[in-house]
Amino acid sequence: MPQTPMQMLLRGQNLVGYRHYADDVVEAFVACAAKHGVRVFRVFDALNDPRNLATSLRAVKRAGQHAQATISYAVTPMHTIESYATMAREMQAMGADSLCIKDMSGLLRPYDATQLVRALKGVVTIPLQLHTHATTGMSVATLLKGIEAGVERIDTAISSVAMGTSHSPTETMVEILRGTEYDAGLDLKLLGQI
Repeated sequence: MPQTPMQMLLRGQNLVGYRHYADDVVEAFVACAAKHGVRVFRVFDALNDPRNLATSLRAVKRAGQHAQATISYAVTPMHTIESYATMAREMQAMGADSLCIKDMSGLLRPYDATQLVRALKGVVTIPLQLHTHATTGMSVATLLKGIEAGVERIDTAISSVAMGTSHSPTETMVEILRGTEYDAGLDLKLLGQI
């Protein structure tokens, strides 16, 4: 599908596997994926080690595609707003076109999202995206507080595959934001067809 713009999740130096690959393999993989239609590469490292993102981000930029660096959200004494802000600055300096907060477990609480987004917006100038799962039931509120704090993009899923371990429903977020400054202008009837 080289004419259909796609996004992929790329595990940094691990690519789509669970072990590190040599730099030349990473570079060849990214070039091939870009050739076949991947336009946005969401690059992350489960350990939040920016060194594991460097080769992938360089390869994405070399391929002329969008390099989205990703912070994997966790709740530990080591994962603080300050540590995330430091990572964000480093990722922007590495050439990231945008930054994503990846809350893969749905642990980011709504008011914590407000604080985190404000902190990140205070240290980077690139667009910020919020990715959270509905597993814990907080995702709709977390997305809303993230939007109010300044994220430019959110991840959602069409309602038939939303909630549970998936994302918040697209239609829900469209309706919540209708008539506000954040209104995406999407047609609920067309979304219903999807």
